[in-house]
Amino acid sequence: MEKYVQVENVRMVFNTKKGPFVALRDINLNIAQGEFIALIGHSGCGKSTLLNLVAGLTLPSDGALLCAGREIAGPGPERGVVFQNHSLLPWLTCFENVYLAVERVFGRDESKASLKERTHEALALVGLSHAEHRHPHEISGGMKQRVGIARALSMQPKVLLLDEPFGALDALTRAHLQDELMKITAETRSTVVMVTHDVDEAVLLSDRIVMLTNGPAATIGEILAVDLPRPRDRLALANEAKYHEYRGAVLDFLYRRQLRPAA
Repeated sequence: MEKYVQVENVRMVFNTKKGPFVALRDINLNIAQGEFIALIGHSGCGKSTLLNLVAGLTLPSDGALLCAGREIAGPGPERGVVFQNHSLLPWLTCFENVYLAVERVFGRDESKASLKERTHEALALVGLSHAEHRHPHEISGGMKQRVGIARALSMQPKVLLLDEPFGALDALTRAHLQDELMKITAETRSTVVMVTHDVDEAVLLSDRIVMLTNGPAATIGEILAVDLPRPRDRLALANEAKYHEYRGAVLDFLYRRQLRPAA
């Protein structure tokens, strides 16, 4: 397997008032170009911490992270991040929110006309051309998340990092955006790492599911390869035995092998 994103012997320790807190230990993970990885585990197991390390928003206490053979020493345009909170600037329109990212990445080398074209294309990719001139308060939660995805994609990142992007949405909107994400990633061939609490989402979207042990000092407990053909159809998978087998394996890890003791 080609090693495009590499996480090598990573350990993450936070200094707190009560002393050092070991969030992650002995994390080793290789991700191939174009692969879709889901990170799953109980709350507090360090999923978002690991995503932030790959994003370069946090630096590891020990170990190394690499992307395309280069050390990850901070944020970079080759890694686009989408958070659960869309983080849109409320005084800017959807177009302007995306244009801001496009200008930051390509502004030195391209004309304003080219920057605007990139912005239009990113919004069209997520089906929001009709909402370009609306402000965040004028659109739904699902549309806001699509603007966030468009903003990340507009930078043409080689790695797309998603931190529970659909966690706050209703079930129907979440399902629709999951389907849209599958189409977009197939078209862009992006490498994707997504944090999720949703077992069905992990099986539906990913090529491999990385299951983390309970924190503190969480580590990778198991990696499950999801061998389901693409493109995937959620209705067809409902009757697919292998889908239920993968789903059962993740549930077994989370709720039998990693279930927290009752308080």
